[in-house]
Amino acid sequence: MDGMILPFALSVVGAVIGFIIAKAIEKSKGKKLLNNTRKEAASILKEAKIDAESLKKDKILQAKEKFIELKSEHEKVILSREKKISEVEKRIRDRESQIASEADKTKRLNKSLEEKEADFTYKLDFLDKKENDLNKMHLRQVDMLEQVSGLSAEDAKKELVSTLKEEAKSDAMAFIQNSIEEAKLTAEQDARKIVLNTIQRVGVEQAVENCVSVFNLESDDVKGRIIGREGRNIRAIEAATGVEIIVDDTPEAIILSCFDPVRREIARLSLHKLVTDGRIHPARIEEVVKKTENQITQEIIEVGKRTVIDLGINGLHPELIKTVGRMKYRSSYGQNLLQHSREVANLCGIMASEMGLNAKMAKRAGLLHDIGKVPDAESELPHALLGMQWAEKYGEKPEVCNAIGAHHDEIEMKSLLSPIVQVCDAISGARPGARRQVLDSYIQRLKDLEEIAFGFNGVQKAYAIQAGRELRVMVESTKVSDEKASELSFGISQKIQNDMTYPGQVKVTVIRETRAVNVAK
Repeated sequence: MDGMILPFALSVVGAVIGFIIAKAIEKSKGKKLLNNTRKEAASILKEAKIDAESLKKDKILQAKEKFIELKSEHEKVILSREKKISEVEKRIRDRESQIASEADKTKRLNKSLEEKEADFTYKLDFLDKKENDLNKMHLRQVDMLEQVSGLSAEDAKKELVSTLKEEAKSDAMAFIQNSIEEAKLTAEQDARKIVLNTIQRVGVEQAVENCVSVFNLESDDVKGRIIGREGRNIRAIEAATGVEIIVDDTPEAIILSCFDPVRREIARLSLHKLVTDGRIHPARIEEVVKKTENQITQEIIEVGKRTVIDLGINGLHPELIKTVGRMKYRSSYGQNLLQHSREVANLCGIMASEMGLNAKMAKRAGLLHDIGKVPDAESELPHALLGMQWAEKYGEKPEVCNAIGAHHDEIEMKSLLSPIVQVCDAISGARPGARRQVLDSYIQRLKDLEEIAFGFNGVQKAYAIQAGRELRVMVESTKVSDEKASELSFGISQKIQNDMTYPGQVKVTVIRETRAVNVAK
């Protein structure tokens, strides 16, 4: 037992001694590490102090530089303010000197005015005395005149005023007449020149159409083939084309009747193809009519394109081009609508050029002004308003649309193109020979013009000339003076304007002449 305790005790003692030695070693290492750490901290503190000193010096230098810079700027501001203050003080001194000089001038002026006022008062008193003397002298002279003339002053004044009124009235009438004549010469001269030049520079062909077309045949035998068995061929043609075919005793000809020129032309061309081919039966008729309609449609488009190209108009909508082509087969009062529109377009272009306006825009408006006369369907609107709606629908400019709608005064004119189109439409359509007119009404209108002239006193002869555009009146020189001739011309023109309806205008010319006739024997 004792032998076992002794080694255990020795091992415990050894373990304690080893632990104590390990602790001693660790303690010595900790002291060395602490010393090293202290040395490193001291060196770091030393370096930090050195860096802080250098940074402090740099900041002090920067602060000094900033202070110097701010000081210089402040000095500049102070100098500029002092300069402005000195300038203001100088202006004030100059203003004070100016005010002082003006005050001196005012004093001198007041003194001069006082002197002039005194002089004026003296002269006014002198004039009052003179006026009193003149009034007394005037009264004495009036008394003397009343005694000599036997009239009072009021009566003499009335007589003088009456005489002066008559003279003034006569002079005023002469002045008014001269002014009117001068205004007509100067104001109408340029307009007349433009219109006449425009008319003279455009030459056109007038085509007179009606509602029937004559289809010539090689022989009367073809009539039977056109009629067909029990009239089936002619009925098929009429049903396909909408044209009435009149077969009568006219040798080698049949008549196509329809108010629509396009349908008449389709019927004419279809008959020509059928007669040339020789095969005439309902099925063939429908086939030929269909092909002819397509041909006419293409021709209408080609005519529209060719017209637009000839007039130099660009960018027109295809539907408007087609409408322009349809004008070829439409007449207005016997005047071909396409020829009329081309003429109006040329007239508008020339007149717009003379007036310094856009000639291309004027041509465009002139060409399209009557497109409302060729509607695809019936419409209750007037053709001018319908044409304006189409132009607006297909993107035309407001000036062109207004010119189309206003060329018959159905809407207000808003641009200079509108009166140009209206005038050129009248030039093209209303002049003698342009459109067909019923002979009886034409002759009656001329007779009415002459009858109106004979209704005035002193008229010896009266002739309606220039297709009713001028009325020439010869008067008796013993009954009508030169002054009354002018009044007679005005009275006749007013009577015509109030009592008659006529296209364009009527010029009334009164001629008065004196003849002395002797015979040498």
